[in-house]
Amino acid sequence: MWQVIYEELRDQGLEIIAVAFDTAGRAAVEPKIRAADIAERPAMLAGLMGWDDALWARQTPPTYPCLIDETHLVAELYGMTNVPQAVWIDEQGRIVRPAESAGTIDMVRHLNRETLELPDAAVAEGAEARNAYIAALRDWVRRGADSPYALPAAEVKRRLRGPGEAEVRAATHVKLGRHFYASGALAQAKRHFDEAVALCPDSWNYRRQSMMLDPENVGQLNAGPDFWAAVDALGDEPYYPPADLAPVR
Repeated sequence: MWQVIYEELRDQGLEIIAVAFDTAGRAAVEPKIRAADIAERPAMLAGLMGWDDALWARQTPPTYPCLIDETHLVAELYGMTNVPQAVWIDEQGRIVRPAESAGTIDMVRHLNRETLELPDAAVAEGAEARNAYIAALRDWVRRGADSPYALPAAEVKRRLRGPGEAEVRAATHVKLGRHFYASGALAQAKRHFDEAVALCPDSWNYRRQSMMLDPENVGQLNAGPDFWAAVDALGDEPYYPPADLAPVR
């Protein structure tokens, strides 16, 4: 659905680069962005991601770059722990909003785990959050540094998550996991991803890999018993922390 926003704003200077964090590579993500898949996307995804009916009806295949980060390098560099998250970078290469949920709220808490349906109230809440995020993005594209959503350098620095010892060790385990997966040693690969999760339990990118590397799971929706057990273990902690769109000046 970001293609719709891209077509609206690209003449004003917006560029989008999508990055999938999947150790299994093209097999895990390519079917999701093919043109043939567009018409077959289940409508429940619109509600889950907060896209309203008008935008959903305009969906088209992406023409912006869609990259696959098998090593999770981009996630490590920008502090991304889940998808979809976004980073805003201006024309000078300066981060003006560090990694945050891209207009997504905690929809998984409301999801019917059998039917994957959402109650109407949750769909409305998700659309409101998505629309607020898109409105902030439009304002930044139009006004640049004068936009109240372009954060001052001090606030960007405060929000950025610098890597600590746990993050560095986890990244090393991810690299080992990738090595073993590429070598066909699935058990060893999963063990290292599990170690990364233990070190960085808030990284759902790492957690997703530990759950989805088995051949029968590659490319499937991460909605098995292990995923729901991990969601339940969050307690009151959010799966998708909402983006803080309060202007800072």
